[in-house]
Amino acid sequence: MPTLRILLAATACACLTAPQDHVSFPTQDGGLIYADVYGAGDRGVVLAHGGQFRKESWEKQARILAAHGFRVLAFDFRGFGQSRGPGQADLFTAPMHLDVLAAVRYLRQSGAKTVSVVGASFGGSAAADAAIQAKPGEIDRVVLLAAWPGKQPEKLKVPKLLIIARDDANDDGPRLPRIRTDWEKVPEPKELIVLEGSAHAQFLFQTDQADRVMREILRFLSGG
Repeated sequence: MPTLRILLAATACACLTAPQDHVSFPTQDGGLIYADVYGAGDRGVVLAHGGQFRKESWEKQARILAAHGFRVLAFDFRGFGQSRGPGQADLFTAPMHLDVLAAVRYLRQSGAKTVSVVGASFGGSAAADAAIQAKPGEIDRVVLLAAWPGKQPEKLKVPKLLIIARDDANDDGPRLPRIRTDWEKVPEPKELIVLEGSAHAQFLFQTDQADRVMREILRFLSGG
């Protein structure tokens, strides 16, 4: 009889090598979003990329999440890849939260009992805005990677985790102090993890902090 450990390893291997599904779905304002789906089960996770990335950038993280029992959807925002929608010419003014909501609702309609969202940089801000605009119970948890917590942070009531590098900066200076100002307006439950280094959002996965970031995401999404 194979041991439980071997069975679990075999299951993880199957998830990591399983082919991904390619899907598309509409947004409520007439857009069309393209996405990749990994894994199975009734715990959904939406992955919302940053401005320098596309849905394929999440592949490694998506497969790890799938190996832990999540059904994962990584999508392209409007104006990226094949996805399209009103306002796509300017990612900072387009209603990107509608793309997140469309992804969440796709997973809900296809059997997910819970759906969390992991968003990086501007994708995280869109995820926060989506959680604020969502119907009660549509979005269960939100993970923000170096992202502002939405346009109305005081209304972001779902459990949330913010992960950011201490020296992450752009042309306007360090991001942490500015993001922390809005983060203080966010109601509990919330958790802030400040890592050493300067990598921004998804670039954290290209550093020696990658394993820790993934562990913290898995812990949080699992209810830890």
